[in-house]
Amino acid sequence: MATSTWRLPLLRRTLLHLSFPPPPFFQLSPFSAPLNQPKFKHSLVQCSSISIEEETTSSKYIHSEIPKTTRKLSWKPMCLYHTQGKCTKMDDPLHLEKFCHNCSVELGESVSELNSLQAQEFDYFLVLDLEGKVEILEFPVLLFDAKTMDVVDVFHRFVRPTKMSETRIKEYIEGKYGAFGVDRVWHDTAITFEEVIEQFEEWLRKERDGRINLWREDGDGHLNEAAFVTCGNWDLKTKVPQQCEVSGMKLPPYFMEWINLKDIYLNFYHRRAPGMLSMMKELRIPPLGSHHLGIDDSKNIARVMQRLLRDGALLQITARRVPDSPNTVRFFFQNRIK
Repeated sequence: MATSTWRLPLLRRTLLHLSFPPPPFFQLSPFSAPLNQPKFKHSLVQCSSISIEEETTSSKYIHSEIPKTTRKLSWKPMCLYHTQGKCTKMDDPLHLEKFCHNCSVELGESVSELNSLQAQEFDYFLVLDLEGKVEILEFPVLLFDAKTMDVVDVFHRFVRPTKMSETRIKEYIEGKYGAFGVDRVWHDTAITFEEVIEQFEEWLRKERDGRINLWREDGDGHLNEAAFVTCGNWDLKTKVPQQCEVSGMKLPPYFMEWINLKDIYLNFYHRRAPGMLSMMKELRIPPLGSHHLGIDDSKNIARVMQRLLRDGALLQITARRVPDSPNTVRFFFQNRIK
């Protein structure tokens, strides 16, 4: 497929001279502090031929203190080789029993029976939750179908920093992912941000069920009938532009606008929630997985979005960059989370 007209080869891009404030440290929700973190058995199942060591499941996972819903939820850790297309154990029953290979967040009821659903402006939502304070370490995107109300595809990559020494990277990853027991997976699979964006654009070009792809790369370069959904403005307002600057890349045009779920939540329910866990607590949705593991957080954000849609919310663009002044972001909701 031809390369889009706006995009030069990634490694030859001219550094975009933008001035961004330093990245803020991720603020933990006050509701995350009391969460219990019981011990979890290490799996003895080797997940991928890439690694000669055993894969371990998340050693710390969220055990919700939120009152449980009437529907019993079954949870097991995601196979993080599978989310990146590198699992070689799909024919191993023991491995399949221990690890989840499905990012679905389907409702326990028929969509046709949900009378409050509104027709949405977009066919798809791309749920994004980045991880990494210095450089991006994890880039997960869930493709959520607004009609079926479920995740229909996933793009997930671990990202290797390019401006750090190997010693610093090792310390960084052990501190970030070692607590979850997935640092081995990160080292086996992490690629540079430039490579991640190249693969992400290939993923956006995919035709799904004979339908048009998600990216209008030959026009203005924006998404086609789709919008990013984030929990806050940090991911796309601050972190992606910073990473593009570090990587010597121009900011791709599909990152110019997004939906901040916090603003949608505030304006629909008329209640202020500072983060994902606080929204889940108020909606009585038990969190699943490891908090601050991006793929798990993305799935939990998708579950909050699913509830908003079920209750009748309309998901609209909440923020957009000014084309001629990329440092300037316009916010469209008067009541919003700062």
